[in-house]
Amino acid sequence: MTESKSAAKPSNAEKKQMRSAARLYAVQALFQMEVSGQTIKAVCREFETHRFGATYDEGEFVEGDVDHFRALVDHAVNFQALVDQMTDRALVAKWPIDRIDPVLRALFRAAGAEMTQMATPPKVVITEFVDVAKAFFPEGKESKFVNAVLDHMAHEAKPEGF
Repeated sequence: MTESKSAAKPSNAEKKQMRSAARLYAVQALFQMEVSGQTIKAVCREFETHRFGATYDEGEFVEGDVDHFRALVDHAVNFQALVDQMTDRALVAKWPIDRIDPVLRALFRAAGAEMTQMATPPKVVITEFVDVAKAFFPEGKESKFVNAVLDHMAHEAKPEGF
């Protein structure tokens, strides 16, 4: 990236990519908080300092929308009970949220937070988080499962969006 480009305001396409990256990072951060017991403040600081736009041997991490990332993680934590209850209603009775894969649990919490606490249209939330599921589970059926659960959650949370 050239010096003049970095000083320019991001284009709409770049903003969209940054929000998409923020969603992926939010799922990773929520997962990390659950498995490590770290605080929201510590995890957010780590992601913003070391992951957003970082370059590693396996490639470069996309710059994330910090405000969107913070809002997702904050809402996912502060509205976790509401989102978990909504997720449970969308899941099969034998598989409550505490029995599903922790990455999927983090994904449902981030998506549910965006769906219930932010102005993002529900169809956008579903599409974006299905893409996140594909990133984590490229070979599996999880993206179809995520689509079905989020569709159910969206119809409950924002029926006017359909």
